Amino acid sequence: MKHEPIVITGMGAVTPVGIGVEAYWNGLISGQSGIDVITQIDTETLPVKRAAEVKQFRPKDFLSTRLTLDLDLFMQYAYVSAQEALEDSGLDPAGSRVGVVMGTALGGISLIGKTQETLAVSGKSAGPRFLVKAMGNLAAAQFAIWHGIKGPSLTVSTACSSGGDAITMASMLIRAGAADAVVVMAGEAAICPTLIQSLSKAGALSKTGESRPFDKSRNGFVIGEGGGALILETASHAEKRNAPVKAVLLGSANNTDAYNPVSPDPEGTGAAACIRLALEQAGLMPEQVDYINAHGTATQMGDIAETKAIRQVFGSHDVLVSSTKGATGHMMGAGGITEVIACIKALETGIIPPTLHLTEQDEACDLHLVTPENQAQTIKTAMSNALGFGGQNSCVIVGRSM
Repeated sequence: MKHEPIVITGMGAVTPVGIGVEAYWNGLISGQSGIDVITQIDTETLPVKRAAEVKQFRPKDFLSTRLTLDLDLFMQYAYVSAQEALEDSGLDPAGSRVGVVMGTALGGISLIGKTQETLAVSGKSAGPRFLVKAMGNLAAAQFAIWHGIKGPSLTVSTACSSGGDAITMASMLIRAGAADAVVVMAGEAAICPTLIQSLSKAGALSKTGESRPFDKSRNGFVIGEGGGALILETASHAEKRNAPVKAVLLGSANNTDAYNPVSPDPEGTGAAACIRLALEQAGLMPEQVDYINAHGTATQMGDIAETKAIRQVFGSHDVLVSSTKGATGHMMGAGGITEVIACIKALETGIIPPTLHLTEQDEACDLHLVTPENQAQTIKTAMSNALGFGGQNSCVIVGRSM
């Protein structure tokens, strides 16, 4: 069944390498690393002391005093990103034909941990804002309240594929006729002792505090944080209001490995199937994809499984691949959107962002990887993979604006 094209008319980003889309993009292509010593919490007793924090983020530079108090940090990142995307697109969001889809893997986990610790240590009880700051869906709700958005409002929490799946959910709402345009937003702020301890014991975090995707010496991922947002709408809706079209959403898909709660299918079978579904929706052959922004978290098993998935679909076609997590760390739910933004900027500029800290490529990751320096290459289509705990797989394909 042929559907009306869905276009992307606005973008927003809050990341460890820059606040705002242009700062984020310039940080990526200049080889900037957002990974440094953690400043938000005391790490003296923690096994990991480095992460990719958002630097110089002052909420009151972007938000009213009321919103600064009402929004937890993960919500602030999502809200500020969505506000930038909205202004970028020029969309008037008020009314029932605009929707919101929020993506977050962990929601208010940091606030929950901090509140419980305060209660246990000092006996100070939770404040009246605790619940509405901890709940994942309140980020979308607050954005809708402040902008008069009365259409569908959904929150997706599918681990680290949440951002990519939020895009897919938004496209489904548009194709179902439930909305003409959707604000897709995502936020993550999970640099907290509980998560660091758990992931470290599971062997998922880098012991050296470096993110080295697909490198022989990789030893785990680095926690990142931030937010990302896109405005999706039908091509006719965008044309009617003379909106600037950044890119076309050619295809997107979601599925699950049905294999293990924390480990990916080692053969990459589920991820490969997800890529094929997105290609089918886009009406593309594998060789028509010019660039892949890989999930590439720098875990031993994950990078190999994703490599196998890509090779199953693309065969000998040497599509260009890079992972921007070497720069931003693993932004979890937010990364699914910011990495699609990187794809769109690559389409626009003809520059492929590099895989930072890749010095000796693992032979088991036999992909055509863009090295620690960016690469000039004119491209027409780009793909973003996002994979998560539970065997969640997301794939989003974008193309040049019409």
